[in-house]
Amino acid sequence: MTDAAADVPGEDEEPKKKSSKLPLIIGVVLALVGGGGGFYAAFSGLLPFGGGGDHTAPADGHGDTAAAGAHDPHAADDHGAPLPDANVAFIEMPQLIISMGPSSDMHHLRFLASLEVPPSHMAEVESLKPRVVDVLNNYLRALHPSDIEAPGALIRIRSQMLRRVQLVAGEDRVRDLLIMEFVLN
Repeated sequence: MTDAAADVPGEDEEPKKKSSKLPLIIGVVLALVGGGGGFYAAFSGLLPFGGGGDHTAPADGHGDTAAAGAHDPHAADDHGAPLPDANVAFIEMPQLIISMGPSSDMHHLRFLASLEVPPSHMAEVESLKPRVVDVLNNYLRALHPSDIEAPGALIRIRSQMLRRVQLVAGEDRVRDLLIMEFVLN
């Protein structure tokens, strides 16, 4: 009987202690509190970087730069984004409705755009508007439905149209092509 009692495993061994999860829980809580505190410090403007407050206060300490007459048109607004360039003009292009052909489930493409031009070249580009419309119409008419449905197609189409418009009007005369409407019916 003594041999049978000695063969039973686990009677002489001490039970294993489970490792405590307290350090893991404390680490997670501290990480969350530290992350939240860091976000608050950056967002509220306590740190010099981040999306927070305006750190450009005048020397008198009142913080009202607009009333003091120190408004800089190229300075950032309250949200940190630069103000748009005031030396720009826009030319509205007429709306184009393009037939996509009988092989397409989409029957028509409705397209509306504006050209961003320097104010000094606005009259010159305005006089070339019929040629610009012709170039855009020809390019859009040559597109296949698969060209429009592809991922990233609008970016590629926009860059192709801008290049063609710059060839017609002059590269220094047209800065950008802004697509206002691109709808498939």
